[in-house]
Amino acid sequence: MLFLILNTFPNIGKVIINDKNEDLINTYRIIANYPEELVSLLEEFHNEFFAMKENDQLRKRYYLNQREIYNSRLSDEITQAGLFIFLNRTCFYGIYRVNSKNQFNTSINLSRMYSICNKEVILMVSKVLQKVKILCEDFEQTITYANENSFYFLDPPYKPVSKTSNFNSYTQNGFDENDQIRVRDFCDELHVKGSKWILCNSEINDCFFDKLYSEYHITRLNVTRNLNQRAMKQRQIKDLMIRNFQ
Repeated sequence: MLFLILNTFPNIGKVIINDKNEDLINTYRIIANYPEELVSLLEEFHNEFFAMKENDQLRKRYYLNQREIYNSRLSDEITQAGLFIFLNRTCFYGIYRVNSKNQFNTSINLSRMYSICNKEVILMVSKVLQKVKILCEDFEQTITYANENSFYFLDPPYKPVSKTSNFNSYTQNGFDENDQIRVRDFCDELHVKGSKWILCNSEINDCFFDKLYSEYHITRLNVTRNLNQRAMKQRQIKDLMIRNFQ
């Protein structure tokens, strides 16, 4: 959404992105400030990993070693950003998931191999990010930037659609129902300040969000989700797009 907005409105005056995931934000900052160094490191990872493309055991061992280095968080910020991208490109479905100790634990994807370094894209993104303020705060802290000219796009961790589908582990603290209510209260504050906002989340059978955002506009969107890693099955479900304007 960030890059769509920047491409659609190139003359936009002020842009801010914010996420509580420190590793994600570190990666954005490194892309913005040290793109050449990051590209050099990613090319090294790419060459080492693809040299093992005929040997699944070697690839898995290399992946697990890189994951262990990443989870130790003892490396410099450029290396951590490079490992973040490497793991995203080589893990199953690019799923970012951490446990309560903030350790990334998604398994390797042995069925397909994707390029780990796209120099052209990284340099292009770095250029675009020069006009973006990059924050790593709780979303409530960004209320200081809100006014009648602001537009917020909110994409919190989705509420699980069932008890057996409970993934919300983008950070070690998770994101529970009370946090979803905090987001609604935050949206109410934005509305009072005159800011426009759009929020996305999952459709829940108990109409949780319909009740929570009953005063706002809710649109249902058809989307496709992969059910599980083994079966690779897909199903059509609905996501919600909630907004405070017509």
